Amino acid sequence: MLQHPSIDPVAFEIGPLQVHWYGLMYLLGFIAAWGLAMLRQRRPDSGWSAEEVSDLIFFAALGVIIGGRLGYMLFYDFSTLIHKPWAAFMLWQGGMSFHGGLIGVITAMWLFARKSRKNFLKVTDFIAPLVPVGLALGRLGNFINGELWGRPTDIPWGMVFPLADNQPRHPSQLYEFFLEGVLLFVFLWWYSSRPRSTGKVSGWFLIAYSLARICVEFFREPDQHIGYIAFGWLTMGQLLSLPMLAVGIILLFWSPKCSST
Repeated sequence: MLQHPSIDPVAFEIGPLQVHWYGLMYLLGFIAAWGLAMLRQRRPDSGWSAEEVSDLIFFAALGVIIGGRLGYMLFYDFSTLIHKPWAAFMLWQGGMSFHGGLIGVITAMWLFARKSRKNFLKVTDFIAPLVPVGLALGRLGNFINGELWGRPTDIPWGMVFPLADNQPRHPSQLYEFFLEGVLLFVFLWWYSSRPRSTGKVSGWFLIAYSLARICVEFFREPDQHIGYIAFGWLTMGQLLSLPMLAVGIILLFWSPKCSST
């Protein structure tokens, strides 16, 4: 049995300002995404300029923050949104949803595609391999905060999270760090290194992420105020991942009909 290291969620302070590790993970995620995007932009056949990459990351960052926060309120805390709609702006209180962030990023990419007159799926294909880096850092932030812990277990690497109880639990944040972050990044970076039909990179991102999330949810403790949605095992994370899986499969079947140039 392991003990959570109980890291101080505040990384450092500047006067009255407290900088949290979770916020730093988001910042590092955006910086890493920009750096990787610049690497992709330098490929001879990328079709992207450095200025377009910077604009793209700016749009994506807005989509992640706005969509992630609104998604959390809609999917996981709708009652608070109805009675205290201004709580949606209280980012410092925590509460971000990947699926909401995804919707936000898709909306931002659609707006960027219209602004830059690029094909929407070509834009999502370009940014999809960058997303897992941010996901990995975000899950590290969850682990540092000792939140979103797993279900009770008797495995040797079970970990006690003081904010939960004294039971050893799956360190599900680290499972997600590896599956949704490291493994997904390696696969998508490799897969996108060769020319692919338009939409296939996006399709594989949706499929691989949704499958990883559905699997990890079997080890992750459901949100206490929501519990299981149905059948005594279906969680909100799994339910929200099913449309992603369906869209990803559709893209894979449809993408050969798209132009690859």
